[in-house]
Amino acid sequence: MIVQDYISYIKDIRRYSPRTCEIYSAVLKEYFEFSVEGELSDDKALAALSPAHIRNYELHLLDDKKEDPRTVGLHLSVLSSLCKYLVREDLLQSNPVRSIPRPKTPKRLPVFYRDEEMKAYFSSTAFYCDSTSLEEQKAASGKMAIDIYERRLRRMIISLLYGTGIRRSELVALSCGALDFSRKTIRVRGKGDKVREIPLTDSLCEEILLYLQSVEAMTGLGPDAQRALLLTASGRPLYPVYVDRAVKRELSEAPGFQGRKSPHALRHTLATGLLEDGADLSSIKELLGHSSLAATQVYTHSSVDQLKKVYKSAHPRAKKRGNHGD
Repeated sequence: MIVQDYISYIKDIRRYSPRTCEIYSAVLKEYFEFSVEGELSDDKALAALSPAHIRNYELHLLDDKKEDPRTVGLHLSVLSSLCKYLVREDLLQSNPVRSIPRPKTPKRLPVFYRDEEMKAYFSSTAFYCDSTSLEEQKAASGKMAIDIYERRLRRMIISLLYGTGIRRSELVALSCGALDFSRKTIRVRGKGDKVREIPLTDSLCEEILLYLQSVEAMTGLGPDAQRALLLTASGRPLYPVYVDRAVKRELSEAPGFQGRKSPHALRHTLATGLLEDGADLSSIKELLGHSSLAATQVYTHSSVDQLKKVYKSAHPRAKKRGNHGD
Protein backbone atom coordinates (compact mmCIF):
# COMPACT_ATOMS: atom_id res chain seq x y z
CA MET A 1 0.00 0.00 0.00
CA ILE A 2 1.32 3.41 -0.96
CA VAL A 3 0.26 5.01 2.32
CA GLN A 4 2.16 2.46 4.39
CA ASP A 5 5.16 2.83 2.07
CA TYR A 6 5.07 6.58 2.60
CA ILE A 7 4.90 6.28 6.40
CA SER A 8 7.85 3.87 6.30
CA TYR A 9 9.71 6.41 4.16
CA ILE A 10 9.27 9.31 6.58
CA LYS A 11 10.06 7.05 9.52
CA ASP A 12 13.11 5.19 8.24
CA ILE A 13 14.55 7.48 5.56
CA ARG A 14 13.50 10.98 6.64
CA ARG A 15 13.85 10.02 10.30
CA TYR A 16 10.71 11.81 11.44
CA SER A 17 9.91 11.43 15.14
CA PRO A 18 7.44 8.72 16.25
CA ARG A 19 4.96 11.42 17.26
CA THR A 20 5.14 13.06 13.82
CA CYS A 21 4.63 9.70 12.12
CA GLU A 22 1.56 9.12 14.30
CA ILE A 23 0.11 12.49 13.32
CA TYR A 24 0.75 11.90 9.62
CA SER A 25 -0.82 8.43 9.79
CA ALA A 26 -3.92 9.79 11.53
CA VAL A 27 -4.35 12.62 9.00
CA LEU A 28 -4.05 10.29 6.01
CA LYS A 29 -6.44 7.77 7.58
CA GLU A 30 -9.02 10.51 8.09
CA TYR A 31 -8.58 11.85 4.56
CA PHE A 32 -9.02 8.53 2.79
CA GLU A 33 -11.96 7.53 5.00
CA PHE A 34 -13.65 10.76 3.88
CA SER A 35 -12.65 10.52 0.22
CA VAL A 36 -12.83 6.79 -0.59
CA GLU A 37 -15.81 4.46 -0.36
CA GLY A 38 -15.21 0.88 0.63
CA GLU A 39 -11.83 -0.74 1.14
CA LEU A 40 -8.84 1.41 0.29
CA SER A 41 -6.61 0.28 -2.56
CA ASP A 42 -3.66 1.95 -4.28
CA ASP A 43 -5.77 2.79 -7.32
CA LYS A 44 -8.51 4.34 -5.17
CA ALA A 45 -5.95 6.27 -3.14
CA LEU A 46 -4.33 7.74 -6.25
CA ALA A 47 -7.72 8.65 -7.72
CA ALA A 48 -8.69 10.39 -4.47
CA LEU A 49 -5.63 12.62 -4.63
CA SER A 50 -7.18 15.14 -6.99
CA PRO A 51 -7.72 18.89 -6.51
CA ALA A 52 -11.50 18.38 -6.32
CA HIS A 53 -11.29 15.71 -3.61
CA ILE A 54 -8.74 17.68 -1.59
CA ARG A 55 -10.76 20.90 -1.84
CA ASN A 56 -13.90 19.07 -0.66
CA TYR A 57 -11.95 17.69 2.28
CA GLU A 58 -10.67 21.16 3.18
CA LEU A 59 -14.23 22.52 3.18
CA HIS A 60 -15.37 19.54 5.24
CA LEU A 61 -12.77 20.35 7.90
CA LEU A 62 -13.59 24.06 7.91
CA ASP A 63 -17.39 23.99 7.59
CA ASP A 64 -18.50 20.65 9.00
CA LYS A 65 -15.90 19.94 11.67
CA LYS A 66 -15.21 23.62 12.45
CA GLU A 67 -11.50 22.93 12.63
CA ASP A 68 -9.03 25.72 13.33
CA PRO A 69 -7.31 27.04 10.17
CA ARG A 70 -3.98 25.88 11.58
CA THR A 71 -5.28 22.33 11.86
CA VAL A 72 -6.59 22.47 8.30
CA GLY A 73 -3.22 23.77 7.17
CA LEU A 74 -1.54 20.83 8.90
CA HIS A 75 -3.80 18.37 7.05
CA LEU A 76 -3.00 20.01 3.72
CA SER A 77 0.72 19.94 4.49
CA VAL A 78 0.58 16.20 5.22
CA LEU A 79 -1.31 15.57 1.98
CA SER A 80 1.18 17.72 0.09
CA SER A 81 4.09 15.75 1.55
CA LEU A 82 2.47 12.47 0.49
CA CYS A 83 1.85 13.78 -3.02
CA LYS A 84 5.47 14.98 -3.36
CA TYR A 85 6.57 11.47 -2.42
CA LEU A 86 4.24 9.94 -5.02
CA VAL A 87 5.53 12.33 -7.69
CA ARG A 88 9.09 11.20 -6.95
CA GLU A 89 7.91 7.58 -7.22
CA ASP A 90 6.30 8.38 -10.62
CA LEU A 91 2.86 7.51 -9.30
CA LEU A 92 1.51 11.06 -9.69
CA GLN A 93 2.29 13.56 -12.43
CA SER A 94 2.09 16.61 -10.18
CA ASN A 95 1.22 17.70 -6.66
CA PRO A 96 -2.53 18.53 -6.60
CA VAL A 97 -2.30 20.29 -3.22
CA ARG A 98 -0.45 23.20 -4.84
CA SER A 99 -3.67 24.37 -6.47
CA ILE A 100 -5.64 24.39 -3.20
CA PRO A 101 -5.90 27.78 -1.42
CA ARG A 102 -4.81 27.56 2.20
CA PRO A 103 -7.05 29.06 4.91
CA LYS A 104 -5.69 32.25 6.42
CA THR A 105 -4.30 31.79 9.89
CA PRO A 106 -3.78 34.60 12.40
CA LYS A 107 -0.15 35.11 13.37
CA ARG A 108 0.35 33.70 16.85
CA LEU A 109 3.27 34.90 18.91
CA PRO A 110 5.05 32.37 21.13
CA VAL A 111 4.11 32.28 24.81
CA PHE A 112 7.00 33.09 27.11
CA TYR A 113 7.56 33.99 30.76
CA ARG A 114 9.32 36.99 32.22
CA ASP A 115 12.72 36.78 33.85
CA GLU A 116 11.34 37.77 37.26
CA GLU A 117 8.81 34.92 37.14
CA MET A 118 11.51 32.35 36.39
CA LYS A 119 13.78 33.73 39.14
CA ALA A 120 10.92 33.57 41.63
CA TYR A 121 10.18 29.95 40.67
CA PHE A 122 13.78 28.79 41.07
CA SER A 123 14.12 30.67 44.33
CA SER A 124 10.95 29.13 45.79
CA THR A 125 11.95 25.58 44.77
CA ALA A 126 15.65 25.80 45.69
CA PHE A 127 15.18 23.30 48.53
CA TYR A 128 14.39 20.55 46.00
CA CYS A 129 17.73 20.79 44.23
CA ASP A 130 20.10 20.83 47.18
CA SER A 131 21.74 18.20 49.34
CA THR A 132 19.41 18.82 52.29
CA SER A 133 16.36 17.50 50.46
CA LEU A 134 18.44 14.54 49.23
CA GLU A 135 19.28 13.60 52.83
CA GLU A 136 15.61 13.98 53.80
CA GLN A 137 14.63 11.72 50.90
CA LYS A 138 17.13 9.08 52.02
CA ALA A 139 15.91 9.28 55.60
CA ALA A 140 12.24 9.15 54.64
CA SER A 141 10.28 6.13 53.49
CA GLY A 142 7.12 5.32 51.57
CA LYS A 143 5.01 8.18 50.29
CA MET A 144 7.14 10.91 51.85
CA ALA A 145 10.28 9.72 50.06
CA ILE A 146 8.37 9.50 46.79
CA ASP A 147 6.93 13.00 47.26
CA ILE A 148 10.39 14.50 47.79
CA TYR A 149 11.80 12.64 44.80
CA GLU A 150 8.94 13.61 42.49
CA ARG A 151 9.23 17.27 43.48
CA ARG A 152 12.96 17.14 42.72
CA LEU A 153 12.18 15.46 39.39
CA ARG A 154 9.64 18.13 38.41
CA ARG A 155 12.13 20.85 39.28
CA MET A 156 14.76 18.98 37.21
CA ILE A 157 12.39 18.95 34.24
CA ILE A 158 11.86 22.72 34.49
CA SER A 159 15.59 23.33 34.93
CA LEU A 160 16.57 21.31 31.87
CA LEU A 161 13.85 22.70 29.60
CA TYR A 162 14.58 26.29 30.57
CA GLY A 163 18.34 25.88 30.96
CA THR A 164 18.91 24.25 27.57
CA GLY A 165 15.89 25.17 25.44
CA ILE A 166 15.42 21.57 24.31
CA ARG A 167 12.11 20.20 23.05
CA ARG A 168 9.91 17.87 25.10
CA SER A 169 10.74 14.94 22.79
CA GLU A 170 14.45 15.66 23.20
CA LEU A 171 14.10 15.79 26.97
CA VAL A 172 12.48 12.36 27.32
CA ALA A 173 15.07 10.88 24.95
CA LEU A 174 18.07 12.07 27.01
CA SER A 175 20.35 9.34 28.31
CA CYS A 176 22.96 9.52 31.05
CA GLY A 177 25.58 9.10 28.35
CA ALA A 178 24.54 12.41 26.79
CA LEU A 179 26.14 14.28 29.69
CA ASP A 180 29.75 15.41 29.68
CA PHE A 181 30.46 17.03 33.03
CA SER A 182 34.12 17.61 32.24
CA ARG A 183 33.17 19.82 29.28
CA LYS A 184 29.87 20.94 30.84
CA THR A 185 27.80 20.01 27.81
CA ILE A 186 24.85 17.81 26.96
CA ARG A 187 24.41 16.01 23.63
CA VAL A 188 20.90 16.22 22.19
CA ARG A 189 19.42 14.30 19.28
CA GLY A 190 16.81 16.50 17.63
CA LYS A 191 14.55 16.57 14.60
CA GLY A 192 15.86 14.77 11.55
CA ASP A 193 18.17 12.77 13.82
CA LYS A 194 20.51 15.76 14.00
CA VAL A 195 22.83 15.88 17.01
CA ARG A 196 23.90 19.11 18.69
CA GLU A 197 25.80 19.97 21.86
CA ILE A 198 24.41 22.45 24.36
CA PRO A 199 26.48 24.08 27.12
CA LEU A 200 25.43 23.64 30.74
CA THR A 201 25.80 26.19 33.51
CA ASP A 202 27.67 25.27 36.68
CA SER A 203 24.47 25.37 38.70
CA LEU A 204 22.65 23.09 36.27
CA CYS A 205 25.53 20.60 36.33
CA GLU A 206 25.36 20.53 40.14
CA GLU A 207 21.61 20.03 40.09
CA ILE A 208 21.89 17.14 37.62
CA LEU A 209 24.56 15.44 39.75
CA LEU A 210 22.40 15.70 42.86
CA TYR A 211 19.41 14.44 40.88
CA LEU A 212 21.38 11.35 39.79
CA GLN A 213 22.12 10.65 43.47
CA SER A 214 18.42 11.04 44.17
CA VAL A 215 17.58 8.52 41.44
CA GLU A 216 19.98 5.99 42.93
CA ALA A 217 18.53 6.50 46.42
CA MET A 218 14.98 6.13 45.07
CA THR A 219 15.37 3.29 42.56
CA GLY A 220 18.75 1.71 43.26
CA LEU A 221 19.82 2.52 39.69
CA GLY A 222 23.22 4.10 39.26
CA PRO A 223 24.29 6.17 36.25
CA ASP A 224 24.42 4.11 33.05
CA ALA A 225 25.30 5.60 29.67
CA GLN A 226 22.42 3.75 28.01
CA ARG A 227 19.86 4.49 30.73
CA ALA A 228 17.32 7.27 30.42
CA LEU A 229 18.45 10.32 32.37
CA LEU A 230 15.04 11.17 33.84
CA LEU A 231 13.13 8.42 35.63
CA THR A 232 9.85 8.18 37.49
CA ALA A 233 9.86 7.10 41.14
CA SER A 234 9.32 3.50 39.94
CA GLY A 235 12.42 3.68 37.74
CA ARG A 236 10.70 4.02 34.39
CA PRO A 237 11.70 6.53 31.68
CA LEU A 238 9.57 9.63 31.38
CA TYR A 239 6.94 9.99 28.67
CA PRO A 240 5.58 13.18 27.01
CA VAL A 241 2.35 13.41 29.03
CA TYR A 242 4.31 13.12 32.29
CA VAL A 243 6.45 16.08 31.25
CA ASP A 244 3.37 18.13 30.30
CA ARG A 245 1.73 17.46 33.65
CA ALA A 246 4.91 18.18 35.59
CA VAL A 247 5.40 21.57 33.92
CA LYS A 248 1.76 22.53 34.34
CA ARG A 249 1.74 21.55 38.00
CA GLU A 250 4.98 23.34 38.87
CA LEU A 251 4.14 26.60 37.11
CA SER A 252 0.51 26.59 38.28
CA GLU A 253 1.67 26.43 41.89
CA ALA A 254 4.18 29.25 41.38
CA PRO A 255 3.00 32.89 41.45
CA GLY A 256 2.98 35.14 38.41
CA PHE A 257 2.79 32.65 35.55
CA GLN A 258 0.08 33.58 33.07
CA GLY A 259 -1.21 31.89 29.94
CA ARG A 260 -0.36 28.42 28.75
CA LYS A 261 2.04 26.42 30.90
CA SER A 262 3.90 24.04 28.64
CA PRO A 263 7.38 22.69 27.90
CA HIS A 264 7.50 24.68 24.67
CA ALA A 265 6.79 27.91 26.52
CA LEU A 266 9.98 27.36 28.53
CA ARG A 267 11.88 26.89 25.26
CA HIS A 268 10.39 30.17 24.02
CA THR A 269 11.34 31.82 27.31
CA LEU A 270 15.01 30.92 26.97
CA ALA A 271 15.14 32.08 23.35
CA THR A 272 13.40 35.35 24.23
CA GLY A 273 15.76 36.01 27.14
CA LEU A 274 18.86 35.30 25.05
CA LEU A 275 17.68 37.63 22.31
CA GLU A 276 16.90 40.45 24.74
CA ASP A 277 20.33 40.02 26.32
CA GLY A 278 22.03 40.53 22.96
CA ALA A 279 22.55 37.00 21.58
CA ASP A 280 22.50 36.87 17.79
CA LEU A 281 19.86 34.88 15.92
CA SER A 282 22.38 32.48 14.38
CA SER A 283 23.61 31.38 17.81
CA ILE A 284 20.04 30.95 19.09
CA LYS A 285 19.23 28.94 15.96
CA GLU A 286 22.08 26.52 16.68
CA LEU A 287 21.12 26.22 20.35
CA LEU A 288 17.49 25.42 19.58
CA GLY A 289 18.29 23.07 16.72
CA HIS A 290 16.26 24.98 14.13
CA SER A 291 16.83 23.95 10.53
CA SER A 292 16.44 27.50 9.23
CA LEU A 293 16.85 31.03 10.53
CA ALA A 294 13.21 31.78 9.65
CA ALA A 295 12.06 29.51 12.48
CA THR A 296 14.19 31.47 14.94
CA GLN A 297 13.06 34.91 13.78
CA VAL A 298 9.69 34.47 15.47
CA TYR A 299 11.44 35.38 18.73
CA THR A 300 12.24 38.89 17.51
CA HIS A 301 8.76 39.90 18.74
CA SER A 302 10.06 39.85 22.28
CA SER A 303 12.66 42.52 21.67
CA VAL A 304 10.06 45.28 21.31
CA ASP A 305 10.21 46.18 25.00
CA GLN A 306 14.00 46.20 24.88
CA LEU A 307 13.88 48.30 21.71
CA LYS A 308 11.66 50.85 23.46
CA LYS A 309 14.20 51.14 26.29
CA VAL A 310 17.04 51.67 23.81
CA TYR A 311 14.94 54.17 21.88
CA LYS A 312 14.14 56.22 24.98
CA SER A 313 17.73 56.24 26.19
CA ALA A 314 19.53 56.75 22.87
CA HIS A 315 17.29 58.43 20.30
CA PRO A 316 18.06 62.19 20.08
CA ARG A 317 14.42 63.27 19.90
CA ALA A 318 13.42 60.86 22.65
CA LYS A 319 16.09 62.32 24.96
CA LYS A 320 14.76 65.82 24.19
CA ARG A 321 11.22 64.53 24.84
CA GLY A 322 10.42 65.06 21.18
CA ASN A 323 9.81 68.81 21.37
CA HIS A 324 8.44 70.25 18.13
CA GLY A 325 11.08 71.96 16.06
CA ASP A 326 14.06 70.31 17.85
